[in-house]
Amino acid sequence: MKAFRNFLALAFLLVSFSVTAQENGKETISIKTNIYCDHCKQCESCGPRIYNQLMDVPGIRKVKIDDETSTINVTYNIAKIEAKAIRDAINAAGFDADDQPAPAESVAKLDGCCKK
Repeated sequence: MKAFRNFLALAFLLVSFSVTAQENGKETISIKTNIYCDHCKQCESCGPRIYNQLMDVPGIRKVKIDDETSTINVTYNIAKIEAKAIRDAINAAGFDADDQPAPAESVAKLDGCCKK
C-alpha cells in the first residue's frame, strides 16, 4: 500500500511539472535583419520602432536588438504565437526578417540612416 501511495505521489509530481512546463513554454528565436545605421538602439527609427512593433504582439515576452550582428532576439510564448508572425511584425516595422523582405511601404517610413 505504501508503494502505491509513493507511486501516486510521483505520478502527481510528474503531471504537475509537465503542466507547468507547458504554461511557461517560452522559446527564443534569433532573426537576421538589416540594420544599416550605427546607432540603432538609440535611433528613433530603428530600435524603438522594432521594439514597440514586436511588444504589441501578444505572446512576445522580450526583445533584444543586437546591432553588431544585425539580429533581433525574441523570446516568446510558443502557445500564443508562431515564428512567422514575429517575422511579419519585424517586416511591418520596415526591416527584413531572415529571408522575408520588408514591404516597400514599411521601409519608406524609416529614417534615411536606416535605409540601404
